[in-house]
Amino acid sequence: MKKILIIEDDQFLREFYQELLQAEGYFIDVAADGEVGLSKIQSNEYDLVLLDIMLPKKDGVQILRDLKSKPAKSSNVIIVILTNLGQDTIIKECFDLGAEGYLIKSALNPDQVLTEIKSYLQKSQ
Repeated sequence: MKKILIIEDDQFLREFYQELLQAEGYFIDVAADGEVGLSKIQSNEYDLVLLDIMLPKKDGVQILRDLKSKPAKSSNVIIVILTNLGQDTIIKECFDLGAEGYLIKSALNPDQVLTEIKSYLQKSQ
């Protein structure tokens, strides 16, 4: 069973992604702020992390920076950024720091989210 961590401070979105992915049979863990999210990545094995950029306590870019010095427990974890439109320069920095993709929150319906996540997970095999 694939394990996915969702780091998202918006409760509605976090629960939306959680329910959507659990219904597909994935094991889902969640974090509502960057500090909790980072410590979960460093202490648990995940196949995929959905990482919001704008987070309380520690933002997504800082999490990626911190993973450079203290890497994720799972060496082949795929990190996908959750973003809003217009964050292109931030997305580029995230890619430079090791993120492998991004989802634009406002632009995707549930089916598209699932399709994207399945394609990222296939890459991890």
